[in-house]
Formats: sequence, structure tokens, C-alpha cells
Amino acid sequence: MASYAQVIINNESSMVDRPFTYKIPERLKDNLKIGHRIKIPFGKGNKKIDGFVFSLLDQYISNYEIKEIESIEDDFTAFEERDIPLIEEMRERYLCTYIQCIKVIVPAGVFEGLKLKKSKTVYIKKTLEGKYKKEPYDRIYGIVKESQGIFTKSQLSKTYNISLSSINTLIKNGFIQELEEVVDRFDQRNYEFYERKNLNDNQREVVETILHSDEKKFLIHGITGSGKTEIYMNLVEKTMELEKDSIILVPEIALTPQMVERFKGRFGNKIAVFHSKLSNGERFDEWMRVKNRKVQLAIGARSAIFLPFNNLSLIVIDEEHESSYKSDSDPKYHAREIGEILQKNQGVKLVLGSATPSVETYFKANSREYHLLTLTKRADKATLPVTEIVDMREELVRKNKSMFSGALLRAIDEALSKKEQIILFLNRRGFSTFVSCRKCGFVFKCRNCDISLTYHHHNDTLSCHYCGSTEKTKKICPKCGSSYVKYFGAGTEKIEENIKKYFPSAKTIRMDFDTTRKKDAYEEIYNSFKAGNADILIGTQMIAKGLDFKNVTLVGVVAADISLNLPDFRSGERTFQLLTQVGGRAGRGEKSGKVIIQTYTPESYSIIAASNHDYEGFYQEEINLRKTMNYPPFSKVFLINISSKDEALLIKISHSIGQEVKEKLKDYEKIEILGPCPCTIGKVKENYRWQIILKGDIENKFAISIKNLCYEKIKNHKGDIKISTDLNPLSLL
Repeated sequence: MASYAQVIINNESSMVDRPFTYKIPERLKDNLKIGHRIKIPFGKGNKKIDGFVFSLLDQYISNYEIKEIESIEDDFTAFEERDIPLIEEMRERYLCTYIQCIKVIVPAGVFEGLKLKKSKTVYIKKTLEGKYKKEPYDRIYGIVKESQGIFTKSQLSKTYNISLSSINTLIKNGFIQELEEVVDRFDQRNYEFYERKNLNDNQREVVETILHSDEKKFLIHGITGSGKTEIYMNLVEKTMELEKDSIILVPEIALTPQMVERFKGRFGNKIAVFHSKLSNGERFDEWMRVKNRKVQLAIGARSAIFLPFNNLSLIVIDEEHESSYKSDSDPKYHAREIGEILQKNQGVKLVLGSATPSVETYFKANSREYHLLTLTKRADKATLPVTEIVDMREELVRKNKSMFSGALLRAIDEALSKKEQIILFLNRRGFSTFVSCRKCGFVFKCRNCDISLTYHHHNDTLSCHYCGSTEKTKKICPKCGSSYVKYFGAGTEKIEENIKKYFPSAKTIRMDFDTTRKKDAYEEIYNSFKAGNADILIGTQMIAKGLDFKNVTLVGVVAADISLNLPDFRSGERTFQLLTQVGGRAGRGEKSGKVIIQTYTPESYSIIAASNHDYEGFYQEEINLRKTMNYPPFSKVFLINISSKDEALLIKISHSIGQEVKEKLKDYEKIEILGPCPCTIGKVKENYRWQIILKGDIENKFAISIKNLCYEKIKNHKGDIKISTDLNPLSLL
């Protein structure tokens, strides 16, 4: 029996990022396990703080007095012994602390000491007899008999206007009883039965290969509408038959309603749903349902990959190319990489799916690290939509200065006349993307950020999409005093207003960050459009993937160049993925589909490849560029972001760090340095921003040494300057 425990304390400081040894008192020895949250005395003042048991020791020799564990805080473990290798690898790979890793695999409710919500409901205990077989007791007894386990005694009193003392009398005399039960805070709605579809030969071959192959990692490269979800369902079904567990990851909360609807329609309510829009209580309950083996399947966004299944056999990452699978806070993990670690540590099968796989993943598939499986035809005999590229420069020559080309307006009119639905895509919310003075050129910018303010028509405000600050619109230029203030560019709000001018009888619905702030907004918009309550769905990238509406025959991409012109080496890839994915929403039913892409750069290889549904052509162009420029997958990128409200201090520290890094790189010929220099967006939330980019053959130990160097340089400026490091970031902006 273990006598000592090594404990990770609940403190994110790197100064205490190591296991501390504590003695286990006799009274706790029988119950203490790895993963328990405990109370321990810490520091000179023996302050009582939380810690987590990381390992157990029979013996420990120390020259110092060893403190004792005070108490076990929960009747469950936060993590298991099998999670230790994952935590260790995450700490090294993502340059973070033990407690940061624990916090990402354990829901916040555990740290808050949340318990399962319980309630005492009333049941019949024995037959009513004697003087109690009369009103009001007879009525109360009858109601309880009909509704056992539904009401607490106070709810019973309120619902039926019954005296609480009469209910208490029946409880006191043993005719009815109160039983404490867990109150489930998860979605218990019954979903419409989702009928099993017969797999086509291509789908069946993919399922059989994954189930029976000795290989463990697979990439399903299937065109949009090729039936990947049906494949996932078949894999889950077979996994359940073997009494094993599965996790299905989706990139956006917006995709969760449709995936949940389909899986619950097939498998019932024994599914955990896990994403950031749930309350801490709901997340805790879903986590406990998994831990207590009440479910065999979980569907959710990025963090669902850490759910504590005891017999995990299958992980599916749908739309694996999506950037939302990468965390932007420590630990800066990627769900795909966590899947690879779990595959290695626990032997699970890892299945990635996408119509537009990330360049890095497809490179791994070509290198046979993943087994590549392809789906070249749409399911249910549907066909890929016809795509038309419209050169908006020619529209200007024709004196058309509106945001809609003649081709798109005609196509919208035709679809509406046929009672078909339309999706219009613009990856920019708001009404106007910036506001400026035509006389002096002044651009209205956020006071806190180096970014132009976006005009929102519905509440007549200027809003910063980085820090969230808003201000009332101004009619007079603050620089030159002129009244020539004009709104430039377009966002989803402006599209909606213009559509109403061109097609006043068309019903529109908008899905972007502004319309989906409240908890169930995604699902409400999805269900409304699915039910045919709107003719046109207007939205940002959250409508670009996953959604399957049989009556959508037209997709219009209003401005394809927004993502193409970003100063990032992945901009071409992101443009191809967005255009292919949003175009894939058209023609998914029996009716044929059409996609119209409006652009000022029709010669771009990303746009041409997307219009031709040509992933291979795009990949060859992109991989050759990456090789020439020595970008991933041929190298690693290490991003150092430095920020401060004091611009002079920031510049001084950035150059000092840059100089020391350059000295260190003299021993590393295969690593180059870019910067230090201001970030593309030089100021966010009142903080000025500079960056240093390292590119090349970067090992984890080297990255850790650079991170330590950075923190050493700022230790005397605590609070005045911040540093963020990321090995293989998805964005350099």
C-alpha cells in the first residue's frame, strides 16, 4: 500500500511546475487513487490549496519534513493512470505546465467542486389506509401514484395547489416517501428517427477497410456530399456491438445540432454532447455520464477528445482541416495531434475525414503514415454542382457597382421562382468593413486595437471585432471636420439589406457571430432554414461546412478574395477549403446545384481548383510552393508573440530577445529567423504586438530553451510585457 503521493498543485506558475511529494495519512490510504483532487498544505504558511495525485510511491527519502495530505475532495478521480503519458507528452510538446494540461482534460466543474445535481422526488411507499383514506390525502396519494418520481414535494404542492403540511403528514406516516435521485442536465429530447441508408460500394469498402485492417490511422478523402457521416455511423454501430466506445469530433458548434440530430435519431439519447456553449454544470454532467459508463458515444467540439471513456476504440475527426481544432490558449494543442497520441498510447483507431484535407495531413497520407481512402462520388446518386467564376472587374466595366454580379442576381431569381433555397457566403460580418473620410482619407479605428471599426447597421454602431468595444457612428470626420464620411466594403448585414431591396418578397435568415450569441441560436437558425422558413441563408464561414439542406440548389460566394489576400502562407489553402466546402452545400438532394464565385483574382490557382473540385491539382501547386519556401510540412514554425501597452519597452525587449535568439542560432544551421518586427495587426486590446518567427528543423527541446530564454528576458518586467509561444501555429497574423 502506497505511503506517499506525488502531487501537481493547482497553480500555473512555471516555478512550481513539478510534482511535490506528500505523505498519505493512514485514514486515506485505502481510498486515495491517482487522479484524485485533494487538499494539501503548501508553502511556508501551509495555505490549504487543491492538488491532483499524479503518482503513488511506497517509499520516499527526503532530508526535509514531508507534509501530509489533508483530505480527498471528490468521490471520483479527475483523471486515470492511463492519462499520465498523455499529460507528460502534452506538457513537452506544447511547452506548458502540468496543471494547464490537467485543466484542459478535466472540465471546469471539477475545479469548482461541482457535484451532480440531485433532487428528492416523491414515490408511493405503502397502501393508503385507516383515517387517511379521505380528502385531501386520497387526492395526494392518487396524484403521486400517477406521477411517481416526477415531482418534489414543493413542486407537487405548487402544481396542484395542495397543502405542504398534508404532503408531510403522508410522508411522516410512511404512505409516500422521498427518494434522492440525480437530475440530468443534458438534452433529453426525442429526435426524429434517422433512417439507416444503404451504403454504396465505395462507402462499404471504406467501412470494411477501417474495421478489418491492422492499420490504425485513416484519412477519408471524400468529396462534399459523398456520405462520410453515414460511414461514421456504421463504424460507431460496429464499435457499440463490441461494447466499446467512440468519439466523433466536429469543428464548429454550428455543426453539432445536425450531427447530434442524426446520431440521436439513429442511436437514441445515450450520447454525450460536449462543447463550449454548454454551462459548466451541463459539461460536468456530460463528463460524469461518460465517466460512469452511461454512454458509449460522444459528439462534440475540440475538447471532447479528452472525455474519460474507459474502453475507447474509435476517434473520428470530421472536417479535420478546420482551424478550430487548434487551441489558441495554453496548452496550444491540436485535436488531431491528441488523436495521434491516443492512438499510439491506447491503440484506438483514428479516422480523419474531409473533402479538403489539410496539406500536412494529405502529405502524411502520401507518405503512408495514414491509410488513404477516397470517395469520388456523391451518395444517393447526387451530382456535384456546376461552378461559375465571375470576374468582378468585368462587372465594373459594365457599370455594375453593386456587390452582386448579373449572373448571381439572375441565378437567385431563378432559384426563388422554383421555390428552391439559396446560401450566400461572405466571410465578414457587419454592414461595412470600414468607415473613412473621402476628403482626407482618415479611417475610423478602434481606440484599443490597430484595426478598422466595422459598421453595424441594425444598432447604428461601430464595432471592433477583436476586443468587442463599440461606439456610436460619427457623421463628421474627427481629423479634418468634413462631413464626407462614407461606408466602404460589405459584411453579412449589408448583403441581407441589399437582398431585401432586390428581392423584397424573399425571406432571409443570417448566421454569423452576431446572430448566434445566445445559447441555442445555432440550432434555431439551422432548424428554421431546414423547415423552409427562409428562402436565403446568409452567413460567414460557420455555414461553409457540414450543413446538409436538400432544397439548396444555389450557393453564391460574394467575395472569394477576402481570405486569399491575408499575409499568411496558408491563405491559398484556406481559400481553396472555404470555397470547396461552401460550394458543397449546393445540390445535395435530387435537384442539381450551382455555385457562383465572385472574385477580382479569377486567375488564382486556389479559386480555379475549387471551381473544378480538383483537390489533387490544388495540392500539387501548394506542396511545391511549400517545399520551395521551406514551410510545413517540410519544416516546423515557432511563433513568438510579444505584447505590451508600453510600445518603447516592447520594441526594446523584442530586439533584445531577437539578438539572443540569433546568437543561439549560430549552432543551428537549419533554422532561420524572421523578425523581430511588428505583427500584421500591430495593436489589440490596447497592447502593441511584435513577433519573431523561427522556421526550420525545430526540435521540442530547442523550442523549450527559446521559450525559457524569452521568459528570462521579461522576468524583471512582470505585468508590463507578455509573451506567447506556439510551435506550429495555424496562423501567423
